[in-house]
Amino acid sequence: MGPLNLFLHSLFSYVDVSLNDRLVSSPNNTYPYRAYIETLLNHGYDSKTSQLITEMFYKDNEVSGDGLEKRSEFFKLNSVVDMIGGLHFDLFNQEKLLFNMVDIKINLVRSKPEFCFIGEAGCKVVLDHVSLFIRKVRVSPGITLGHAKALGKTTAEYPITRVSYKAYSIPQGSMSVVQDNVYVGQLPKRLVIGCVDNDAFHGYISKNPFNFKPSIQSISYNTLEAKFDQDNYIRAYQSLFLGTEKSGQDRGIFISRKEFRKATLYMHSIYHLTYAMQRI
Repeated sequence: MGPLNLFLHSLFSYVDVSLNDRLVSSPNNTYPYRAYIETLLNHGYDSKTSQLITEMFYKDNEVSGDGLEKRSEFFKLNSVVDMIGGLHFDLFNQEKLLFNMVDIKINLVRSKPEFCFIGEAGCKVVLDHVSLFIRKVRVSPGITLGHAKALGKTTAEYPITRVSYKAYSIPQGSMSVVQDNVYVGQLPKRLVIGCVDNDAFHGYISKNPFNFKPSIQSISYNTLEAKFDQDNYIRAYQSLFLGTEKSGQDRGIFISRKEFRKATLYMHSIYHLTYAMQRI
C-alpha cells in the first residue's frame, strides 16, 4: 500500500488556469500523465535523485518495487507529508513576466483515491494546507511606461511550447487502430504514445495507472518493431533518446536498457515529427 509516483501531481486530475477570467488551459483529466511523462523524459539521474524527491518522485521498478516502498515510508502512521513543486503548464514554463492587473486563477481538481494510491481500498488523503508561491519583481517606472504605450497599439505575446494530451479508448481485442484528427492545425514537433489499462486510467486501487504496455507502432514509411521475448528492442529503446533530443549528448533520462525491457513503467514510443528525424 502506498502513493503513486510523483504524488504531488498525481493528486490532481485537472489543472485549469484562467487569465482575466479567460480559460487558457485545455480541460481534460490527463494532468497526472503530463506531469509524469514530462518528468520521466526530461530529467536525468541528478534531478531524479535529488530535487524531484520534493515532488515525491522515487523511481519505480516493477521487479523490486523499491520506489513504492520509499514513498510509503513517508505515509506511515497517518503522517503529515510536505511536498513542493511547480505546476506543469505551458505558460509557467516560459521566462517572460506577466503584466500587472492580470488576474490569475488556478483550479486544482482532486484525483480519486483509487487513482493516486496503489494497494488496498479505503485510503484517504487530506490536504492539510496548500500554498501558492509566486515571484514578483519591481519594474522601473520607465519600463512600465514603455509597456503601457506598447499595449496601446498591440497585445502582449508570449512564446510558449504548447503541450496537448489526449486520451483514446481502444476496444479490447483490436488488432489495429486508426485514429483520425489527432491534431488540428499546426504540426506537433514531438509525439509521445503510451498505452495503459482502461480501468487503471480511471482509477483502480490495485493497478498502477503509470504502468505502460509495450506495443508496436508505425509512422510514415518507417516501422519500429520490438521483440521483447527475444531481447531485440534496441531501436525502441533508442527512440527514448532520439525523441527527447538527447541522443549523442552527455545527457540521459535515468532509464537503463534492462529496466526498459523488464519494467513496463517506461514503455513510451516517442516520435520526432520533423523531416530530419523521420529519415532516421
